[in-house]
Amino acid sequence: MSLTPPFYSRNAARFRTLLSASAAALLALSGAGIGTATVQASEEHEVEISIKNHMFEPEALKLPVGKPIKITVKNLDPTPEEFESDDLGFEKIIPGNTTAIVRLKPLKPGTYMFFGEFNMDTALGHIVAE
Repeated sequence: MSLTPPFYSRNAARFRTLLSASAAALLALSGAGIGTATVQASEEHEVEISIKNHMFEPEALKLPVGKPIKITVKNLDPTPEEFESDDLGFEKIIPGNTTAIVRLKPLKPGTYMFFGEFNMDTALGHIVAE
């Protein structure tokens, strides 16, 4: 007489129950994560800036304090430009006739300078966070 089949089937049933509960919990958590990502994306402040004739347009951006920022940078020149800020700690090369995205963490009140490193005499601007 073997004890293996009843023991196996009893533990297999427990294992399936545990696996089903774990899968349900994981699904619930992943759904919560998707909802959170949607909320965060809707709280992101979006702004657009262009580079034309080696100058930023507009050269001043007024942005809110305490919200994540998404800056869409359109380089309308045929040559590359680097969108950079020492104050905010980012740099992004944008090839000619392309668009790039720069994301910033929520800002504190203040004025932050940015520039185009390839044309520093003309490609200058600033962000005012208030």
